Amino acid sequence: MRITAAALTAATLLATLTACGSSDDTAGSKAPSKPKPSPTSPAPSPTLAAPMTFGKTVEVRNDEEGTLATVTILGYEQGIKASTTADDEFGTNGYVWATLELKLCSTKGTSGATRYPWALAYTDGSRIEPSGVTYGDFPKPEYPYEAMVKEGDCIRGKTVFAVPGDERPDRVLYTTKLFDTPPEWHVPNA
Repeated sequence: MRITAAALTAATLLATLTACGSSDDTAGSKAPSKPKPSPTSPAPSPTLAAPMTFGKTVEVRNDEEGTLATVTILGYEQGIKASTTADDEFGTNGYVWATLELKLCSTKGTSGATRYPWALAYTDGSRIEPSGVTYGDFPKPEYPYEAMVKEGDCIRGKTVFAVPGDERPDRVLYTTKLFDTPPEWHVPNA
């Protein structure tokens, strides 16, 4: 009898809690809250609002690794000349090379640096990732494909993108999983 009474009490409590919850299909209801990260996953850094200007740094915290670093964009240049054109490399028409100059400084622990979380965002919604190719006459210093940066040290360099020659990106995104929303920098006009 006690098991039945306990089960009935639990079912009633569960029904009451369910009835008090919100429904996603109710007009004007709020979006469901985001789940909290599990103790083994890195806690996402705070979200950032409007795109920043070049030179503005963002703190990147990786609680799982125990590291803290800052990243920033130092500049963007489009129409880079090289021995092989972007069109020749990728079989495109009207694409040119562009560089993004990046800097990462490790302020706690040894931080990983890579060019792959960076992306150029255009007003039409398209995004372009860094080029996987490199040539000896690309602008130097080159930002690494992958590197480890010890505490107190910085790494700076340029990474190359193949971009439409008649368009300019609107923003630069840092798409690491350590942020709920990627930090953005506004690309200034030429």
